[in-house]
Amino acid sequence: MKFSGTTDIAAPRERVWAFVIDPNQVGPCGPGVESIEVVDATHFKATAKVGIGFINARFTVSAEIADQQPPERAVIKAHGQAPGSAVDGTASMTLSDGPDGGTHMEWAADVAIAGSLASIGARLIEGTAHKMIDQTFACMKSKLEESSGEWLRGAPPSTSEGV
Repeated sequence: MKFSGTTDIAAPRERVWAFVIDPNQVGPCGPGVESIEVVDATHFKATAKVGIGFINARFTVSAEIADQQPPERAVIKAHGQAPGSAVDGTASMTLSDGPDGGTHMEWAADVAIAGSLASIGARLIEGTAHKMIDQTFACMKSKLEESSGEWLRGAPPSTSEGV
């Protein structure tokens, strides 16, 4: 399955970059993410519970930032396993200067699901995936714009724990 989109974030590109490549910041925005473990600067592990239709699965995911050109482009590759299911994915993100000092993000993902989750049908999976993607980007935008609003108005950004 392929997904793609664009979003404008009212935060400077360097701030958006720092947020999206830090698993401890972006990870909690993923619906169902239960834990994040940073292995090193380019590798991390996550545990996430995903429910699609009547099937719930707890995935253990290993991911790596396979390519990065700060603060412009990153590619992440991931492999996840759950009892009876597996997922492989590659996601790319490109950041550019957006309107009013903000950031324009273009993203794409190619995801393959196998096992019991795959058996319930692509339409149901795609609908759930779109909902999860929307929730993730809404969370990211909220955290980034909340912490960057003062910066965009010319005041120094306030500091917040966890953002």
